[in-house]
Amino acid sequence: MRRDWRVVHQVAAWCLGYPDGDLIAKLPLLRSALDEQPSSEPVRLLRGFVDTLAKQDPHALQHVYVELFDLRRHQTLHLSYWRDGDTRRRGESLAGFKARLREGSAKGDWLVDTGGELPDHLPMVLEYAALADPAGGRELLIENRSALELIRLALTERGSAYADVLAAVCATLPGPSAKDRREALAMARAEPPQESVGIDLPFPTSPATMMGAR
Repeated sequence: MRRDWRVVHQVAAWCLGYPDGDLIAKLPLLRSALDEQPSSEPVRLLRGFVDTLAKQDPHALQHVYVELFDLRRHQTLHLSYWRDGDTRRRGESLAGFKARLREGSAKGDWLVDTGGELPDHLPMVLEYAALADPAGGRELLIENRSALELIRLALTERGSAYADVLAAVCATLPGPSAKDRREALAMARAEPPQESVGIDLPFPTSPATMMGAR
């Protein structure tokens, strides 16, 4: 019987959102939700990350978040970038994400509100998997497993605690995580395009409803 990962996906969506006052205020709620879940590796990783956030200065957290995810493409949370980069093909991928989210949302009461974000933004996809269409959202995450692993590896390379959030998400999906970038690329279901592609960029050398969208 497959474990229900909806709480894990929802908490991960929150954790990957911008750490504004709303998110900081809800950290005890996230911790409580995780404490109610059966023991597992994803729950352990997210619990540790939530505890780390709770100990940090909010302004410092916001600076780190912007530096990691807004100013650098190397850790972008936009999933289609890792396969399509800035190529023309990415427009088709984004349209596909949007159609999937709308189709799944039509099954329930969850309304897709991008909040200014592109539809492939990972916190949004995770919230979709948690609230709108768990089966369809899980499949969307599996289809983009290569991107998830590449983000995880990039964050690990930088020594970022956010790597634990990606590790938690990956641990909810079938099969082991990639040991390195080569294994992560091998998970991709399509050949990378021949233009300037996000997955070909080098890693830096220096060490969501409920989504925290800005």
